[in-house]
Amino acid sequence: MSTFEDAEKKGSLTTAEALALFDTLDVINLDFMLGRWHGAGFPTHHRMDGILEAYGWYGKEFHSANHVDPLLFKHGNKLVKMNPERIPLPLLTANFEPPKSAMVGRFFSLLMPTIQTKEFKARMRMTEFRGKVSATMIYNGLPINDVFRKVDENTLLGLMDLIGMEQPFFFVLHRD
Repeated sequence: MSTFEDAEKKGSLTTAEALALFDTLDVINLDFMLGRWHGAGFPTHHRMDGILEAYGWYGKEFHSANHVDPLLFKHGNKLVKMNPERIPLPLLTANFEPPKSAMVGRFFSLLMPTIQTKEFKARMRMTEFRGKVSATMIYNGLPINDVFRKVDENTLLGLMDLIGMEQPFFFVLHRD
């Protein structure tokens, strides 16, 4: 896959194609990450493709290196900060297709008050991944790192690296 635009036109990549594209993109520093970012899927035939959108995911907000809201969800007309530590980790690493229907999304919306938080649940550091040092979001209390590469000044390709998950999960962030 030669460019991000080519990948978007294609609609879905294999994990190998997505990794090859990821490797061509520029690294970014922590200051570049600051602000709120709206998320979108980046399909790679991963079993989690579409799950965040089905559950009302909005994106992420980076306040500083030590203060990150890793999961913002839409709840009515407002954004809610979710506590990722309350999401059962085995659901992410188990070998089954998670439900992604509108009905499950509505049920998740009803659960939001029990899994929201006022605390920051992640931080950022520069880490090496696949031979390049770039901004990485590290979840507090979970074995998950989101590594970012720059598509352009307002677009990032993210890769979720979770211990126990066979292939990485890709997503896109657009600067608000």
